[in-house]
Amino acid sequence: MSDDPWLVVVDHQRVFAEEASDWGSPMFADTVPVVAALAREHGERVVLTRWVPHEPADRAGSWVDYFERWPFADRPADDPMFDLVDSARTLAAPHVLTRPTFGKWGPELQAITGPAPTLTLVGVSTDCCVISTALPAADAGARVRVVAAGCAGSTPEAHEQALAIMRLYAPQIEVV
Repeated sequence: MSDDPWLVVVDHQRVFAEEASDWGSPMFADTVPVVAALAREHGERVVLTRWVPHEPADRAGSWVDYFERWPFADRPADDPMFDLVDSARTLAAPHVLTRPTFGKWGPELQAITGPAPTLTLVGVSTDCCVISTALPAADAGARVRVVAAGCAGSTPEAHEQALAIMRLYAPQIEVV
């Protein structure tokens, strides 16, 4: 694999984009043009990710508690709420990775990017799925660049807090 960076667009889905959703980010719309520009720069090296719920039979431990706390999200994985937003679909990214975990780094993403890639991360939410992707990727040896303007937090304050935490991991994680 080359050292050319991969763009990983974390969870640009309706559940995080729509204001009426319990998880809708007030910052989401601002990320759309940033993500589109970065996708053009990265060409074929773009991965879109999607979060979907664990199947009820596969839930254990804290995931049981999680769905008790967020019952609105306890839907089938193919529910339209979990669809990519239109702006993400128009990116025509060659890779779409769907996982029932906050973090998207794992064997599936590693199979696409290689074992120690350079990743450019954008997406939602900064304080959940983005940070949960950045930390294990860096721990596995990936070089991670988080584009702050391409990320949306659950709130502006949570966004800034997550960026501050990720800055602590320099030089493995760089926030730009």
